[in-house]
Amino acid sequence: MNQELLIYHGSQQIVEIPQYGLGKKYNDYGQGFYCTQNIELAKEWACPVKNDGYCNKYTLHLDKLNVMHLTGGEFNILNWLAILLDNRRFDITSPIGNNARDFILSRFLPDVADIDIMIGYRADDSYFSFAEDFLNNTISLRDLSLAMQLGTLGEQIVLLSKRSFNQIEFVGYEIADYRKYYYNRSNRDYNAHSAYANRKKNLQQLVDDIFILDIIREDMKHDDPRLQSIISG
Repeated sequence: MNQELLIYHGSQQIVEIPQYGLGKKYNDYGQGFYCTQNIELAKEWACPVKNDGYCNKYTLHLDKLNVMHLTGGEFNILNWLAILLDNRRFDITSPIGNNARDFILSRFLPDVADIDIMIGYRADDSYFSFAEDFLNNTISLRDLSLAMQLGTLGEQIVLLSKRSFNQIEFVGYEIADYRKYYYNRSNRDYNAHSAYANRKKNLQQLVDDIFILDIIREDMKHDDPRLQSIISG
């Protein structure tokens, strides 16, 4: 069966033919073509400045492509964090943070060598700062997991391989009006911060919380039931 996705790429330009090998090396999942299935998010990404942008539409054919879905199945938020650490530059402000970086990379970094498509969270400003706080032992694993659900950030779909670029087909575009989507973008980030600041914990959650220092001390692995209970709880 032919499996297809309708995806969108927000940009200040019309991109009819995405080019392999372009893009920033220090993006969330490395150099690639970043898209989403959410047209509203794509229009926000198209308006980082006060100019109208373009929401480019594509059909992505998934046949014979290797897809890694970081927000489901065998993977969890620590695998996502490890990939982020492998690609992006973090502001690590504590000795714990430096050790945490090395530990997460050594224990939780998946093998992505043969991956064509990556699906996972997008680390906008708020979400990236939550990841930094976790590494610096400021917030718990539960806090990090909950934070990623705030602000309806959604998921991004990233084309990483030459093979995947041969499987994308341009089908048109829509104008993204900055008078709406520039402000929607900043409001989403603000709402995520507000929701995180206003959340409440019960006493048992406070007792059960696991911090990065606990994970290092106990040498916890990917399948540790203590981690799984927090991540899935």
